[in-house]
Amino acid sequence: MNSETPGVYRHADETIGTVREVYDGRLYPDVQVNTFRNIDRLFPTRIVRRGTSIRDLPVSAKPFAGFSYTADDKRYDLYDVLSLNRVSGILILKDGELVFEKYLLGNALDSRWMSMSVVKSMTATLIGAAIHDGHIESIDDPIVRYLPRFKDTAYDGVTVRQLLQMTSGVAWNETYTDPGSDRRRMLEAQIGQRPGDILDLMGALPRAAEPGTRWNYSTGETHVAGALVRAATGKPVADYLSEKIWSKAGMEADANWWLESPDGLEVGGSGLSATLRDYARFGLFLLEDGVIDGDRILPEGWVSEAGTPKIVDGKEVEYGYMLWPLHRNTYAAIGIFGQFVFVDPDKNLVVAMWSAQPKPLDRHGLDEYVFLEALSDHFE
Repeated sequence: MNSETPGVYRHADETIGTVREVYDGRLYPDVQVNTFRNIDRLFPTRIVRRGTSIRDLPVSAKPFAGFSYTADDKRYDLYDVLSLNRVSGILILKDGELVFEKYLLGNALDSRWMSMSVVKSMTATLIGAAIHDGHIESIDDPIVRYLPRFKDTAYDGVTVRQLLQMTSGVAWNETYTDPGSDRRRMLEAQIGQRPGDILDLMGALPRAAEPGTRWNYSTGETHVAGALVRAATGKPVADYLSEKIWSKAGMEADANWWLESPDGLEVGGSGLSATLRDYARFGLFLLEDGVIDGDRILPEGWVSEAGTPKIVDGKEVEYGYMLWPLHRNTYAAIGIFGQFVFVDPDKNLVVAMWSAQPKPLDRHGLDEYVFLEALSDHFE
């Protein structure tokens, strides 16, 4: 760590906004950036402990230079992407080596940044770990086997696999900026900080389709996934993340994770805050198929399965187990406002990127998918 004062977070005294302003997209740029790197001040959190050793990220001897690409008959370079997309940090690893690392908008090596939905991929990965450990017997088990509170609800009959794929068939409106949406109802339940309120909300939702027949993106679904990890392992989700990944994969700093209530359940779909290098190390963990120093953490082939499209009711859906398949064989953990952990197994490439775009969705300057594809093409 490169902290100015040992034990003191360099951004701790910055002025921040409220969580409602975050989701409304109503923060001025300076306060928005402050808020994104101080989200642990918005809700109670649980620490995700690192281990005793740090995985080195050696600097590549090959300079990263000459990158540019064409989109819509216009030529762009890295300066355009970083500026137009309000990128606040980017790190590129090729063959496990740092080829580029840049911090912007006041961030530094020891700055933490919100994950938003990047943490969904971590929650889903922990389900894989729980299956490997035998805490969950089968990916096709009904979730009520582990979460009996959902008997006689729309989640009765939904399997672990369907939960991971967001094909439960349970009705959900994800619109971030609509105060009446299910996503905002979940946020209000989180603001209320009463134990079990979010799960009560999920249990009261109606069924919109038979399980396995319709894909519908749902942050609430990932909170149920977190509850599944907690129930199956008997451990707080942050503790299980620390035990299986954070303490073993060479993370250089503790992370923290929002809770639905003081000392309560982690918010499975958002609210983890970590350093850029540690997000990149999580990408390396995925790239290496969930194996750390020869110790298998995930079932063999889990990451490949999690990062590939699925067939739902006869149609291909560009979603895996809470990972987004992109071009060719690549996939990414993605969060609103421009957060990415991108992995290209064929190029042995990992990109971790933070951004502070003005609205939750559809306010990026340049298409990140096109940029990441061009970045992959840049490397041999």
